[in-house]
Amino acid sequence: MQFKQGDGWKACYDEERGLYTAQRGGCGYYHLYEITEEIYNALEDGMNDTDSYHLMDKGRHLYMDVDDRCGPPYTVVLDHDYEKLCPWADIVSSGRVWPDELTDAAVELFESEKDNREQRRKKREQREQR
Repeated sequence: MQFKQGDGWKACYDEERGLYTAQRGGCGYYHLYEITEEIYNALEDGMNDTDSYHLMDKGRHLYMDVDDRCGPPYTVVLDHDYEKLCPWADIVSSGRVWPDELTDAAVELFESEKDNREQRRKKREQREQR
């Protein structure tokens, strides 16, 4: 695995799987992303969090944990395979995970989560068939 990192972020290229992933974290937030090779290549060691955010945000959002004092802390699992996709990551969790139904609704509603719609719909269909 190859890594790049800066203030509040870290990105990984897993050569064996041809997979690019990234994490961002700071006071009150933590996010995991599946990113493209182009995003990974644009990230530079030492890049600040703001600049890295504008790149990573173009990737597929996998996971988020929020504890920003604007409400109770919560965790949103957008892709249940986040630990398999990012085995290297330092996962942060409040322990208060949104139920799948709420996450499904948010993914359908928010344009920023459109890259998760197909995989969420497949998982929902599998849950409903049980």
